[in-house]
Amino acid sequence: MDSWELSLAPLPCGPSCPGPPEGACPSSGTLGGSRRKDWSCSLIVASLVGAFGSSFLYGYNLSVVNAPAPYIKAFYNESWERRHGHPTDPDTLTLLWSVTVSIFAIGGLVGTLMVKLIGRVLGRKYTLLVNNGFAISAALLMACSLQAGTFEMLIVGRFIMGVDGGIALSALPMYLSEISPKEIRGSLGQVTAIFICVGVFTGQVLGLPELLGKESTWPYLFGVIAVPAVVQLVSLPFLPESPRYLLLEKHDQVAAEQAFRTFLGKEDVSRELEEVLAERRVQRNVRLVSVLELLTSPFVRWQVGTVVITMACYQLCGLNAIWFYTNSIFGKAGIPPENIPYITLSTGGIEILAAVFSGLVIERLGRRPLLIGGFGLMTLFFGILTATLTLQDHAPWVPYLSIVCILAIIASFCSGPGGIPFILTGEFFQQSQRPAAFIVAGTVNWLSNFAVGLLFPFIQKSLDTYCFLVFAAICLTGAVYFYFVLPETKNRTYAEISQEFAKRNKAFAKRNKAFPPEEKIDLAVTDEKMIGKPEPDSSTLDSYVKNGVV
Repeated sequence: MDSWELSLAPLPCGPSCPGPPEGACPSSGTLGGSRRKDWSCSLIVASLVGAFGSSFLYGYNLSVVNAPAPYIKAFYNESWERRHGHPTDPDTLTLLWSVTVSIFAIGGLVGTLMVKLIGRVLGRKYTLLVNNGFAISAALLMACSLQAGTFEMLIVGRFIMGVDGGIALSALPMYLSEISPKEIRGSLGQVTAIFICVGVFTGQVLGLPELLGKESTWPYLFGVIAVPAVVQLVSLPFLPESPRYLLLEKHDQVAAEQAFRTFLGKEDVSRELEEVLAERRVQRNVRLVSVLELLTSPFVRWQVGTVVITMACYQLCGLNAIWFYTNSIFGKAGIPPENIPYITLSTGGIEILAAVFSGLVIERLGRRPLLIGGFGLMTLFFGILTATLTLQDHAPWVPYLSIVCILAIIASFCSGPGGIPFILTGEFFQQSQRPAAFIVAGTVNWLSNFAVGLLFPFIQKSLDTYCFLVFAAICLTGAVYFYFVLPETKNRTYAEISQEFAKRNKAFAKRNKAFPPEEKIDLAVTDEKMIGKPEPDSSTLDSYVKNGVV
């Protein structure tokens, strides 16, 4: 076989593959028994604590500004009048409010660009810990802005909270992806999406007038942000760092082996350790790639393109537009205006249920069906919603059908497209490429978020209810692309996923007369003859680098 055939060959598992650890409960050949063994106490705590102090806060800050909006605008007007002797004009007030909302996305972009530098020095776990400093300082600024009479504190706090979100949505998926066994990597990664939904729902609940959504208490809505950050700050230090980071970047095999034992809940971690060691044999003399190198490399072109399209569809699929129409549709259905905030809570509940459902079935159905099915169903329901909004005055039951469409769109999004993009970004790339890949994904995510906030009012004004056809087209485009391009990554190692993409990168690499880095990594991982043998000599490694490894 030539080298390309070797890189595309299936991974063998001979007699040397270790069996179940001593003392483990037998699975009786069932999928459920295997899943239960994979979930150790440390994995559960790491995912819950990590997500509570990271993705929860991102979701919370998406919804927390909605309920107190009238009181915040009044505060802006009073502060302006106190300084200048006259109230602010409506255009200036609208600009200040727009900056308050959109600067969160700008901060997110800044945070994303900081991840690689911070993560290389501190690692995954300590990046999350340091990130809590941004959340606590932002909470103090925003909570004290009313008492200080300075609305700039609220705007700066929103920016800092965006930085926190940008770092969290890159560092947390990386951490969860690297500490989890491949059998439950999707389910554990889905915790990020579940806690985003829980954060959105919590912001809606606390914003009710009976709780903190009053004129005298709205600053406490922002002060609550400090609670999850403090919980993570005092809990996460007791958990290990990512074993892949310790071994591949810090070259600390003893600490990595102990981290594997802690997260996997078993003593025999030789198989997991050898998988990472094989990757290290090739990457020992290879540095972390830059964003520019990742974007220009022909060997990961399909991975980068898929991540960019996935993240763009994640933000541009129109879910933000749904929130714009929710209140008016509920009003058309005959729901009293004072009850609409409570009915809106049903949308947050649907988000959580759909995200939990996705986490439960992702390792059975796979990433590919959930992502394609989610965008496909969104396309269908956006089309129906366009028709019902156009005809809502023709029959009394039509607004109720619109409500059903809204809930169906939210459920379709959260059951697949809402969380899988973060999982795929961690699965598509090798260790040396992963930080740069998350920068690319995060940049697309936050720029798309900002573009939606900036352009949607103009789209809605021009097309009215037909604006949902734009989002239907985006969802359909994404579904078709994923159907033809996206491989299934369920229950596969990073090397096997690279092999799958190598089939597409082969033609491109041949045209450029280059040799893909994934091939060499795959050969190192798949060749079981290397297990227990000395590492390659320096001349071999030098030739790897000369041939374009990473």
